[in-house]
Amino acid sequence: MRTPFRLLIVSGALVGVLVATSVPAQASGQVVIGEGHVDVIGVGYEDGEFNLHIHDESVEPGVEREPYEVRFQVKPAAETTVPANPAYGFLGAAGDPVWVLPQVRNPDLIWPGFGTEEIEPGVFQNDAVKVTFWVAAGPGDVAVYTEDAFGLPADVLVDTGDGLPDTVTLPAGGHLHANWAFDTPGHYWLLVTATGKLAASGQTLIDAGLYHFQVLD
Repeated sequence: MRTPFRLLIVSGALVGVLVATSVPAQASGQVVIGEGHVDVIGVGYEDGEFNLHIHDESVEPGVEREPYEVRFQVKPAAETTVPANPAYGFLGAAGDPVWVLPQVRNPDLIWPGFGTEEIEPGVFQNDAVKVTFWVAAGPGDVAVYTEDAFGLPADVLVDTGDGLPDTVTLPAGGHLHANWAFDTPGHYWLLVTATGKLAASGQTLIDAGLYHFQVLD
């Protein structure tokens, strides 16, 4: 087991315990990532091991990191305002500040992705794995969403403002970029699990990680 969270029962109380006991001990040694292409949610299955990880391509060559090893830094340049279009109401009131790591690459910010390239077709039932956001701790709400070609919300994948858990189904061998939005500066922690059911045996595999974001004002 690579993290202390893997087999714990997920609850609102649990994330408080994790933040209070695990994160401060790691914080001084965390790798800080503030820009570049990063699969924030990476799911792999290699050599019989199922894992949830961060695929960091902000360095050359790219490396895989454990979620607890990283602090994602959302820079002041990510600050914008909630559009007047009511379709964006899940982000807050029109004109409110919001800090967004964008779906479209900005070289000054993290370009966050979901990646399952390390999963071969046919390994998991329905050729898919599920990523579930169970609970969040922080000063505000977090939303993960995609936009269409017209710049309007296409799919709200995660919205802590209307309650968790939220589950994202990812195809094997796939890659997805989305916007990650935070409505208040400060430190956020997200408790996430990845699960997949093996096609051959029906066994369910699971891995978990605690993600840390710092939104700078």
